[in-house]
Amino acid sequence: MTQPIILLFGVHAHQPVGNFPEVIADAHLRCYRMFVQTLENYPDFRFSVHFSGWLLDELERRWPQDMARLAAMTRRGQVEWFGSGDCEPVLAAIPHRDRVTQIDALSDKIERRYGVRPRGAWLTERVWESAVVASLADTGIEYVAVDDYHFLCAGEPAEKLDGFFTTEEDGRTLDLFPISEQARYRFPFSPAHEVVAWLEHQARVGHRAAIYFDDIEKFGIWPETYDWVYVQGWLQRFVEGVLASKLIRTGHYGEFRSANRTRGIVYLPTTSYIEMNEWTLPAHAARTYRGLVEQEKHGGRYEARKPFLRGGIWRNFFMRYPESNWMHKRMLEVSARLAALPAAQRTADMQEQLHRAQANDAYWHGLFGGLYLPHLRRAVWNNLLALEASLDRVAKRPAHEQGDVDHDGHVEVFLRDGPLQAVIQDDGDACVVELSHYGLAHNFGDTLRHYEEGYHDKLLAARAQHADRGDGGGIASAHDRVAFRHRIEASDLEADTRPRGMFEDCWFGGDASWRPVNNYAETATATFAAELGEGRLEKSYALEGSTLTARYRARNLRGRVEIRVNLAMPSCDGYAGRYVLADGSVPCGFGQLLELPEAARLTLEDGVLGGALTLGVNPPLPLTARPHHTVSQSEAGFEKIMQAAEILLSWAVDGDAELAVTLDVRSRSAA
Repeated sequence: MTQPIILLFGVHAHQPVGNFPEVIADAHLRCYRMFVQTLENYPDFRFSVHFSGWLLDELERRWPQDMARLAAMTRRGQVEWFGSGDCEPVLAAIPHRDRVTQIDALSDKIERRYGVRPRGAWLTERVWESAVVASLADTGIEYVAVDDYHFLCAGEPAEKLDGFFTTEEDGRTLDLFPISEQARYRFPFSPAHEVVAWLEHQARVGHRAAIYFDDIEKFGIWPETYDWVYVQGWLQRFVEGVLASKLIRTGHYGEFRSANRTRGIVYLPTTSYIEMNEWTLPAHAARTYRGLVEQEKHGGRYEARKPFLRGGIWRNFFMRYPESNWMHKRMLEVSARLAALPAAQRTADMQEQLHRAQANDAYWHGLFGGLYLPHLRRAVWNNLLALEASLDRVAKRPAHEQGDVDHDGHVEVFLRDGPLQAVIQDDGDACVVELSHYGLAHNFGDTLRHYEEGYHDKLLAARAQHADRGDGGGIASAHDRVAFRHRIEASDLEADTRPRGMFEDCWFGGDASWRPVNNYAETATATFAAELGEGRLEKSYALEGSTLTARYRARNLRGRVEIRVNLAMPSCDGYAGRYVLADGSVPCGFGQLLELPEAARLTLEDGVLGGALTLGVNPPLPLTARPHHTVSQSEAGFEKIMQAAEILLSWAVDGDAELAVTLDVRSRSAA
């Protein structure tokens, strides 16, 4: 007699720290509320949930009645809760001490509100490194779910992946459930009756469990899924089909674990889900990897060989994107300062700010991940700088420091005075890579350069073919969908060859030749010099209160210096950001082109920031301001996103000359 298969059905709900309130409201309306209300009607359909702590707080605050439904479903035994890091960090990317506080914070929150303490945990982006075992075990977590791909990479056969395994690290043990890739790609994209039939087939071939744990956002937020899942009734038909089947039973991970033995010991390699293998690679390597995968698929060998066709690991994003690496290493620096503070001087707000600065989304990019989204990076910097300001009130840092914080082989020069910190990288460009104002908790250097991305090939091919997607018996997964939110030209995809910092210089000689000034060397504190033929260009930085001054000195030079200043403004190309001229007039917003034949002063007013930055130029120079956009992909399609207001100054020199450029920051209250 065929034994019923146990469907372990888990969903993971998350919104990035700092996401727009209207985005969360839409997600709740089209997904979270609908999902809970649908399953509320089927008390025999048992399932597991994970909500990231920041999202849980938002839902409790804004829609308590829907969360009360989830609490009632928990009390009647329908819902099993999974924990994790409170603000959804990649646990492997933060110190052990912070993993413990993050996990405990969410477990405490769930126990206080829902009456149960999680024994299982969701791993952000299913990023596995063995170092997390001790942190999970020390916080009372007994089991996690990761992809079946992880187990295949360890050499486990697919037919054994219908239960759980046990791993250990430093004397602590943890049980591991393999999430079915086949289930991930079927739920909810294949017709409901086909999914039920597939589950019944798994029972007939003797599988003990069908293990599913994936984003709840697939049930209503991903393109086309709201109509498919709720209007056309996929979720209702699926649940009713499962409950009607004699070959399927629903259950909880913890109960299955109590009723069954482990499949045995396993040691998983450092990895994440299959798609991440490609996303973590630089474009040239991603193309090679993708070509190898396609070659194996066409040859019919892919399923057998995919465990051995591994690309990069999640941490490679710090290698790929210096902006992410800088943010991450600054976060680690602040974490260490907080840990060194006597316990009596630490506050709950400080801990919360650190947790929020560790939210994963702004540190990476693939089909998901928000490194390309300025408001998500800004949320990390807001919290990081607010915490740093609190720490400075306890233990003030010196006005000048040097060190290689991001471990890239180049020294960074830190200047501090009053509310402002400027960081100059001694890498030949001698640009300001961070300009942080602690009163505004904002980093004006928080921008992103143009990168070549592996998916640009898909974008160009789709543009040429005017392709969107094919249409089969269900709907397309976001992984297979190609769409455009904005018009993208080939020129939009040209990669930058230099960082997008402040005071990045180019030299145009008298013979019409040009070259980047990337041979600056530090000659004194925050003072740099570059040899240009028979002449010399010097650049020095100084902070005074809320003003950063860059002073240029040309010696025996004849030609033109172009100075590029990229400023991250929170309003981007929205209505709340505008340029203001010296006479008080407003020519345009940050999203438009501004050309001035001569300017001594230009103010960037930003309503989202709650303050303004004024650029001063002495002597006055020709000025061009334009938006700097990048192109990225998301589940909704390819899009252009404004990263910074790019200001170009053109300085003609004939012999010896001097120039002073100031950036003066004012909060609205100080204006």
